[in-house]
Amino acid sequence: MVTWREGRVLAVRSRRPGLVEYAVRLPPVPGSPERTVTALGYAELVGEASPGDRVLLTTDALDLGLGTGGYAFVAAVPDRLSDASSPGSTSGSSPGSTSGSSPRSPSGPARVVKGRYTPWQVPVAAVEDHRSPHHGTLRDADDLSGLPVVAVELHSALPAVLAGIRERGAGLRVSYVMTDGAALPLALSDTVHGLRECGWLAGVVTTGQAFGGDLEAVTVHSGLLAARHALGADVVVVGPGPGGVGTGTRWGFTGVAAGEAVNAVGALGGRAVAALRVSGADPRPRHQGLSHHSRTAYGRVALAPADLPVPLLLGDAADAGAGDGCGTEVGALLRRQVAELVAHAGARLTAHDIEVDGLTEALRACPVPLSTMGRGLAQDPAAFLAAAAAGRHAATLPRT
Repeated sequence: MVTWREGRVLAVRSRRPGLVEYAVRLPPVPGSPERTVTALGYAELVGEASPGDRVLLTTDALDLGLGTGGYAFVAAVPDRLSDASSPGSTSGSSPGSTSGSSPRSPSGPARVVKGRYTPWQVPVAAVEDHRSPHHGTLRDADDLSGLPVVAVELHSALPAVLAGIRERGAGLRVSYVMTDGAALPLALSDTVHGLRECGWLAGVVTTGQAFGGDLEAVTVHSGLLAARHALGADVVVVGPGPGGVGTGTRWGFTGVAAGEAVNAVGALGGRAVAALRVSGADPRPRHQGLSHHSRTAYGRVALAPADLPVPLLLGDAADAGAGDGCGTEVGALLRRQVAELVAHAGARLTAHDIEVDGLTEALRACPVPLSTMGRGLAQDPAAFLAAAAAGRHAATLPRT
Protein backbone atom coordinates (compact mmCIF):
# COMPACT_ATOMS: atom_id res chain seq x y z
CA MET A 1 0.00 0.00 0.00
CA VAL A 2 1.00 3.60 -0.56
CA THR A 3 2.29 5.35 2.56
CA TRP A 4 0.32 8.55 3.19
CA ARG A 5 1.35 11.44 5.43
CA GLU A 6 -0.21 14.81 6.08
CA GLY A 7 2.06 17.79 6.57
CA ARG A 8 2.22 21.57 6.56
CA VAL A 9 4.16 23.63 4.01
CA LEU A 10 6.89 25.69 5.70
CA ALA A 11 8.39 27.26 2.59
CA VAL A 12 8.61 27.12 -1.18
CA ARG A 13 12.27 26.30 -1.83
CA SER A 14 12.26 26.55 -5.62
CA ARG A 15 9.90 26.73 -8.54
CA ARG A 16 10.27 26.03 -12.26
CA PRO A 17 7.77 25.17 -15.00
CA GLY A 18 5.78 22.16 -13.86
CA LEU A 19 7.64 21.50 -10.59
CA VAL A 20 7.65 23.10 -7.14
CA GLU A 21 9.96 22.06 -4.30
CA TYR A 22 8.64 22.54 -0.77
CA ALA A 23 9.90 22.26 2.78
CA VAL A 24 7.12 20.36 4.57
CA ARG A 25 6.83 19.73 8.29
CA LEU A 26 5.58 16.24 9.19
CA PRO A 27 4.06 15.71 12.63
CA PRO A 28 5.36 12.84 14.76
CA VAL A 29 3.90 9.36 14.35
CA PRO A 30 4.74 6.16 16.22
CA GLY A 31 8.30 5.25 15.30
CA SER A 32 9.05 8.56 13.57
CA PRO A 33 9.64 11.94 15.27
CA GLU A 34 8.51 15.29 13.89
CA ARG A 35 10.70 16.22 10.94
CA THR A 36 11.03 18.53 7.96
CA VAL A 37 11.24 16.85 4.55
CA THR A 38 11.68 17.94 0.95
CA ALA A 39 8.54 17.38 -1.08
CA LEU A 40 8.01 17.79 -4.82
CA GLY A 41 4.73 18.87 -6.34
CA TYR A 42 3.74 18.68 -9.99
CA ALA A 43 1.61 21.70 -10.79
CA GLU A 44 -0.13 19.97 -13.71
CA LEU A 45 -1.37 17.27 -11.36
CA VAL A 46 -2.11 18.92 -8.01
CA GLY A 47 -1.73 22.66 -8.46
CA GLU A 48 0.50 24.69 -6.16
CA ALA A 49 0.59 25.15 -2.39
CA SER A 50 1.66 28.14 -0.32
CA PRO A 51 3.39 28.33 3.08
CA GLY A 52 0.92 27.32 5.76
CA ASP A 53 -1.12 25.07 3.46
CA ARG A 54 -1.95 21.54 4.50
CA VAL A 55 -0.67 18.96 2.00
CA LEU A 56 -1.21 15.23 1.58
CA LEU A 57 2.03 13.42 0.76
CA THR A 58 3.14 9.99 -0.37
CA THR A 59 6.48 9.11 1.23
CA ASP A 60 7.38 5.63 -0.05
CA ALA A 61 10.31 6.77 -2.19
CA LEU A 62 11.61 8.90 0.66
CA ASP A 63 11.25 6.08 3.18
CA LEU A 64 13.06 3.66 0.86
CA GLY A 65 15.97 6.08 0.45
CA LEU A 66 15.84 5.95 -3.34
CA GLY A 67 18.26 8.05 -5.38
CA THR A 68 16.46 10.09 -8.02
CA GLY A 69 13.06 9.45 -6.48
CA GLY A 70 14.07 9.94 -2.85
CA TYR A 71 11.57 12.68 -2.09
CA ALA A 72 8.12 12.97 -0.64
CA PHE A 73 5.54 13.84 -3.30
CA VAL A 74 2.52 16.10 -2.97
CA ALA A 75 -0.58 14.08 -3.78
CA ALA A 76 -3.14 16.78 -2.96
CA VAL A 77 -3.54 20.26 -1.51
CA PRO A 78 -6.85 19.61 0.30
CA ASP A 79 -7.70 23.16 1.33
CA ARG A 80 -7.37 24.43 -2.25
CA LEU A 81 -9.46 21.77 -4.00
CA SER A 82 -12.46 24.12 -3.85
CA ASP A 83 -10.59 26.49 -6.18
CA ALA A 84 -10.32 23.86 -8.92
CA SER A 85 -13.08 25.46 -10.95
CA SER A 86 -11.18 28.74 -11.29
CA PRO A 87 -10.10 28.94 -14.94
CA GLY A 88 -6.38 29.42 -15.41
CA SER A 89 -5.60 29.11 -11.70
CA THR A 90 -2.33 27.28 -11.02
CA SER A 91 -2.87 26.99 -7.28
CA GLY A 92 -6.32 25.59 -7.86
CA SER A 93 -5.62 23.16 -10.67
CA SER A 94 -7.34 19.86 -10.18
CA PRO A 95 -5.90 16.52 -11.25
CA GLY A 96 -9.14 15.76 -13.04
CA SER A 97 -9.57 19.10 -14.73
CA THR A 98 -9.88 18.96 -18.52
CA SER A 99 -10.10 22.69 -19.18
CA GLY A 100 -7.33 24.13 -21.33
CA SER A 101 -4.11 22.43 -22.26
CA SER A 102 -0.68 22.04 -20.76
CA PRO A 103 1.38 25.25 -20.97
CA ARG A 104 4.10 23.21 -22.68
CA SER A 105 1.73 21.43 -25.05
CA PRO A 106 0.22 24.05 -27.37
CA SER A 107 -1.19 21.38 -29.65
CA GLY A 108 -4.89 21.86 -29.05
CA PRO A 109 -7.45 20.76 -26.45
CA ALA A 110 -6.31 18.36 -23.74
CA ARG A 111 -8.28 15.26 -24.66
CA VAL A 112 -5.77 12.41 -24.30
CA VAL A 113 -5.08 11.10 -20.80
CA LYS A 114 -1.67 10.02 -19.53
CA GLY A 115 -1.06 8.23 -16.26
CA ARG A 116 -4.23 6.46 -17.29
CA TYR A 117 -6.53 4.98 -14.65
CA THR A 118 -4.42 6.21 -11.75
CA PRO A 119 -5.69 8.85 -9.30
CA TRP A 120 -3.30 11.35 -10.92
CA GLN A 121 -4.15 10.84 -14.56
CA VAL A 122 -3.52 14.05 -16.48
CA PRO A 123 -5.25 15.24 -19.66
CA VAL A 124 -2.82 16.41 -22.34
CA ALA A 125 -3.08 17.80 -25.84
CA ALA A 126 -1.69 15.00 -28.01
CA VAL A 127 0.16 16.09 -31.10
CA GLU A 128 -1.63 13.37 -33.12
CA ASP A 129 -5.14 14.38 -32.02
CA HIS A 130 -7.41 15.56 -34.81
CA ARG A 131 -7.76 18.93 -33.04
CA SER A 132 -4.00 19.45 -33.00
CA PRO A 133 -2.55 21.93 -35.51
CA HIS A 134 -0.04 19.20 -36.37
CA HIS A 135 -2.66 16.55 -37.08
CA GLY A 136 -2.69 17.17 -40.82
CA THR A 137 1.07 16.76 -41.01
CA LEU A 138 1.27 13.68 -38.81
CA ARG A 139 -1.81 11.95 -40.20
CA ASP A 140 0.13 10.84 -43.28
CA ALA A 141 3.69 11.13 -41.94
CA ASP A 142 5.38 7.76 -42.22
CA ASP A 143 9.06 8.42 -42.78
CA LEU A 144 11.98 9.99 -40.94
CA SER A 145 13.87 10.34 -44.25
CA GLY A 146 17.18 9.18 -42.82
CA LEU A 147 16.99 11.42 -39.73
CA PRO A 148 19.83 10.54 -37.30
CA VAL A 149 18.37 9.35 -33.99
CA VAL A 150 20.63 8.63 -31.02
CA ALA A 151 19.22 6.02 -28.64
CA VAL A 152 20.41 6.25 -25.02
CA GLU A 153 19.85 3.87 -22.12
CA LEU A 154 20.36 6.37 -19.31
CA HIS A 155 19.03 9.90 -18.89
CA SER A 156 22.49 10.96 -17.73
CA ALA A 157 23.83 10.38 -21.26
CA LEU A 158 21.64 13.14 -22.75
CA PRO A 159 23.87 16.18 -22.05
CA ALA A 160 27.00 14.30 -23.14
CA VAL A 161 25.38 13.32 -26.44
CA LEU A 162 24.36 16.95 -27.00
CA ALA A 163 27.89 18.11 -26.22
CA GLY A 164 29.19 15.76 -28.91
CA ILE A 165 26.59 16.95 -31.43
CA ARG A 166 27.35 20.61 -30.81
CA GLU A 167 31.09 20.04 -31.04
CA ARG A 168 30.63 19.17 -34.73
CA GLY A 169 27.35 20.89 -35.56
CA ALA A 170 26.51 23.82 -33.27
CA GLY A 171 23.77 25.00 -35.63
CA LEU A 172 21.85 21.72 -35.70
CA ARG A 173 18.36 21.64 -34.20
CA VAL A 174 18.26 18.84 -31.64
CA SER A 175 15.08 17.49 -30.08
CA TYR A 176 14.66 15.03 -27.24
CA VAL A 177 12.02 12.30 -27.31
CA MET A 178 11.46 11.09 -23.74
CA THR A 179 10.07 7.60 -23.27
CA ASP A 180 8.11 6.38 -20.27
CA GLY A 181 10.50 3.75 -18.89
CA ALA A 182 11.60 5.87 -15.92
CA ALA A 183 10.19 9.16 -14.56
CA LEU A 184 6.90 10.07 -16.18
CA PRO A 185 6.87 13.85 -15.48
CA LEU A 186 9.45 15.65 -17.59
CA ALA A 187 9.45 18.41 -14.97
CA LEU A 188 11.52 16.18 -12.66
CA SER A 189 14.56 16.44 -14.92
CA ASP A 190 17.05 19.09 -13.78
CA THR A 191 19.06 18.15 -16.87
CA VAL A 192 16.33 18.96 -19.40
CA HIS A 193 15.44 22.16 -17.55
CA GLY A 194 19.05 23.34 -17.78
CA LEU A 195 19.45 22.30 -21.42
CA ARG A 196 16.27 24.15 -22.34
CA GLU A 197 17.39 27.27 -20.49
CA CYS A 198 20.66 27.46 -22.42
CA GLY A 199 19.06 26.70 -25.79
CA TRP A 200 20.69 23.32 -26.37
CA LEU A 201 17.31 21.69 -27.04
CA ALA A 202 14.94 22.85 -29.77
CA GLY A 203 12.08 20.98 -28.13
CA VAL A 204 10.98 17.92 -26.18
CA VAL A 205 8.35 15.32 -27.04
CA THR A 206 7.05 13.18 -24.16
CA THR A 207 5.71 9.80 -25.28
CA GLY A 208 3.62 6.97 -23.89
CA GLN A 209 2.66 7.73 -20.28
CA ALA A 210 5.37 10.39 -19.90
CA PHE A 211 4.10 13.98 -19.94
CA GLY A 212 5.20 17.60 -19.76
CA GLY A 213 7.01 18.05 -23.09
CA ASP A 214 6.56 20.80 -25.63
CA LEU A 215 4.58 18.17 -27.53
CA GLU A 216 2.78 15.09 -26.20
CA ALA A 217 2.74 11.90 -28.26
CA VAL A 218 0.92 8.62 -27.78
CA THR A 219 3.81 6.39 -28.91
CA VAL A 220 7.55 6.55 -29.47
CA HIS A 221 6.91 6.20 -33.21
CA SER A 222 4.63 9.22 -33.42
CA GLY A 223 6.95 11.07 -31.03
CA LEU A 224 9.86 10.59 -33.43
CA LEU A 225 7.72 11.74 -36.34
CA ALA A 226 6.62 14.80 -34.35
CA ALA A 227 10.24 15.67 -33.59
CA ARG A 228 11.03 15.49 -37.30
CA HIS A 229 7.95 17.07 -38.84
CA ALA A 230 6.57 19.35 -36.12
CA LEU A 231 9.76 20.48 -34.38
CA GLY A 232 11.98 20.41 -37.45
CA ALA A 233 14.77 18.47 -35.75
CA ASP A 234 18.04 17.80 -37.56
CA VAL A 235 19.04 15.22 -34.92
CA VAL A 236 16.95 13.48 -32.26
CA VAL A 237 17.97 11.90 -28.98
CA VAL A 238 15.53 9.29 -27.63
CA GLY A 239 15.64 7.78 -24.17
CA PRO A 240 14.12 7.59 -20.68
CA GLY A 241 13.76 10.30 -18.09
CA PRO A 242 15.64 10.23 -14.78
CA GLY A 243 15.26 7.39 -12.29
CA GLY A 244 15.72 4.20 -14.30
CA VAL A 245 15.44 0.79 -12.70
CA GLY A 246 17.99 -2.01 -12.70
CA THR A 247 17.73 -5.40 -11.01
CA GLY A 248 21.07 -7.00 -11.78
CA THR A 249 19.40 -9.30 -14.28
CA ARG A 250 19.79 -9.48 -18.05
CA TRP A 251 16.28 -8.32 -18.89
CA GLY A 252 15.06 -6.45 -15.83
CA PHE A 253 16.29 -2.93 -16.53
CA THR A 254 14.61 0.08 -18.10
CA GLY A 255 17.44 0.57 -20.62
CA VAL A 256 16.13 -2.38 -22.64
CA ALA A 257 13.86 0.23 -24.27
CA ALA A 258 16.89 1.58 -26.15
CA GLY A 259 16.72 -1.51 -28.35
CA GLU A 260 13.02 -0.93 -28.91
CA ALA A 261 13.79 2.66 -29.89
CA VAL A 262 16.25 1.38 -32.50
CA ASN A 263 13.46 -0.75 -33.93
CA ALA A 264 11.12 2.24 -34.09
CA VAL A 265 13.76 4.28 -35.92
CA GLY A 266 14.28 1.45 -38.38
CA ALA A 267 10.57 1.03 -39.00
CA LEU A 268 10.29 4.73 -39.84
CA GLY A 269 13.29 4.95 -42.14
CA GLY A 270 15.59 6.82 -39.77
CA ARG A 271 19.30 6.31 -39.09
CA ALA A 272 19.68 4.72 -35.64
CA VAL A 273 22.80 5.55 -33.63
CA ALA A 274 23.17 3.36 -30.53
CA ALA A 275 24.96 5.22 -27.74
CA LEU A 276 26.99 2.67 -25.81
CA ARG A 277 26.88 2.50 -22.04
CA VAL A 278 30.54 2.32 -21.07
CA SER A 279 32.40 2.58 -17.78
CA GLY A 280 35.99 2.51 -16.69
CA ALA A 281 35.12 3.01 -13.02
CA ASP A 282 32.05 0.89 -12.20
CA PRO A 283 33.07 -1.76 -9.65
CA ARG A 284 30.49 -4.23 -10.96
CA PRO A 285 32.03 -6.61 -13.53
CA ARG A 286 28.86 -6.63 -15.67
CA HIS A 287 29.21 -2.89 -16.31
CA GLN A 288 32.97 -2.70 -16.88
CA GLY A 289 33.89 -1.60 -20.39
CA LEU A 290 30.71 -2.19 -22.37
CA SER A 291 27.77 -2.67 -20.01
CA HIS A 292 25.78 -5.87 -20.31
CA HIS A 293 22.78 -3.55 -20.68
CA SER A 294 24.10 -2.37 -24.06
CA ARG A 295 24.82 -5.93 -25.10
CA THR A 296 21.23 -6.92 -24.35
CA ALA A 297 19.49 -3.82 -25.73
CA TYR A 298 21.42 -3.65 -28.99
CA GLY A 299 22.46 -7.26 -29.43
CA ARG A 300 19.20 -8.99 -28.50
CA VAL A 301 16.31 -6.48 -28.48
CA ALA A 302 17.22 -4.32 -31.46
CA LEU A 303 16.37 -6.08 -34.70
CA ALA A 304 16.88 -3.10 -37.03
CA PRO A 305 20.24 -1.79 -38.26
CA ALA A 306 22.15 0.62 -36.03
CA ASP A 307 25.50 2.39 -35.94
CA LEU A 308 27.69 1.72 -32.89
CA PRO A 309 30.03 4.69 -32.30
CA VAL A 310 33.09 3.36 -30.46
CA PRO A 311 35.26 6.01 -28.76
CA LEU A 312 38.97 5.47 -29.35
CA LEU A 313 40.24 5.28 -25.79
CA LEU A 314 43.63 3.86 -26.75
CA GLY A 315 47.14 5.34 -26.75
CA ASP A 316 47.43 8.94 -27.92
CA ALA A 317 43.68 9.34 -28.33
CA ALA A 318 43.09 8.50 -24.68
CA ASP A 319 45.94 10.77 -23.55
CA ALA A 320 44.73 13.68 -25.66
CA GLY A 321 41.03 13.48 -25.05
CA ALA A 322 40.14 11.34 -22.10
CA GLY A 323 42.29 12.52 -19.22
CA ASP A 324 43.12 10.60 -16.09
CA GLY A 325 41.19 7.43 -15.37
CA CYS A 326 40.44 6.50 -18.97
CA GLY A 327 43.19 4.79 -20.90
CA THR A 328 44.38 1.73 -22.67
CA GLU A 329 42.82 -0.94 -20.43
CA VAL A 330 39.22 0.18 -20.74
CA GLY A 331 39.76 1.06 -24.41
CA ALA A 332 41.12 -2.38 -25.29
CA LEU A 333 38.37 -4.10 -23.29
CA LEU A 334 35.69 -2.01 -25.02
CA ARG A 335 36.98 -2.84 -28.50
CA ARG A 336 36.97 -6.58 -27.74
CA GLN A 337 33.44 -6.40 -26.34
CA VAL A 338 32.11 -4.40 -29.30
CA ALA A 339 33.73 -6.83 -31.74
CA GLU A 340 31.95 -9.70 -30.00
CA LEU A 341 28.64 -7.80 -30.03
CA VAL A 342 28.90 -7.03 -33.75
CA ALA A 343 29.88 -10.61 -34.59
CA HIS A 344 26.88 -11.93 -32.67
CA ALA A 345 24.47 -9.46 -34.31
CA GLY A 346 25.65 -10.07 -37.83
CA ALA A 347 25.05 -7.32 -40.36
CA ARG A 348 22.59 -5.41 -38.16
CA LEU A 349 25.21 -3.48 -36.19
CA THR A 350 28.05 -1.46 -37.69
CA ALA A 351 30.88 -0.27 -35.46
CA HIS A 352 32.38 3.17 -36.18
CA ASP A 353 35.65 4.21 -34.55
CA ILE A 354 35.30 7.78 -33.25
CA GLU A 355 38.28 9.93 -32.32
CA VAL A 356 37.83 11.61 -28.95
CA ASP A 357 40.14 14.61 -29.41
CA GLY A 358 38.29 17.71 -28.28
CA LEU A 359 35.40 15.84 -26.71
CA THR A 360 36.63 16.26 -23.15
CA GLU A 361 36.73 20.02 -23.67
CA ALA A 362 33.22 19.90 -25.13
CA LEU A 363 32.03 17.93 -22.11
CA ARG A 364 33.62 20.36 -19.68
CA ALA A 365 31.71 23.17 -21.39
CA CYS A 366 28.38 21.43 -20.79
CA PRO A 367 25.96 23.86 -19.06
CA VAL A 368 24.50 21.20 -16.75
CA PRO A 369 26.32 18.87 -14.33
CA LEU A 370 27.52 15.56 -15.76
CA SER A 371 26.82 12.66 -13.46
CA THR A 372 26.13 8.98 -14.00
CA MET A 373 25.70 6.46 -11.20
CA GLY A 374 27.05 9.11 -8.84
CA ARG A 375 30.25 9.65 -10.84
CA GLY A 376 31.25 12.76 -12.75
CA LEU A 377 33.51 13.35 -15.72
CA ALA A 378 36.69 13.17 -13.65
CA GLN A 379 35.69 9.87 -12.02
CA ASP A 380 34.44 8.05 -15.13
CA PRO A 381 35.44 9.86 -18.33
CA ALA A 382 34.80 6.78 -20.50
CA ALA A 383 31.07 6.92 -19.73
CA PHE A 384 30.69 10.45 -21.03
CA LEU A 385 33.14 10.11 -23.92
CA ALA A 386 31.13 7.17 -25.26
CA ALA A 387 27.94 9.24 -25.20
CA ALA A 388 29.67 12.27 -26.71
CA ALA A 389 31.15 10.04 -29.45
CA ALA A 390 27.61 8.99 -30.37
CA GLY A 391 26.64 12.65 -30.64
CA ARG A 392 29.71 13.49 -32.75
CA HIS A 393 28.90 10.61 -35.11
CA ALA A 394 25.23 11.64 -35.43
CA ALA A 395 26.23 15.22 -36.23
CA THR A 396 28.33 14.09 -39.19
CA LEU A 397 25.68 11.89 -40.81
CA PRO A 398 23.95 13.15 -43.95
CA ARG A 399 20.43 14.53 -43.58
CA THR A 400 17.74 14.97 -46.20
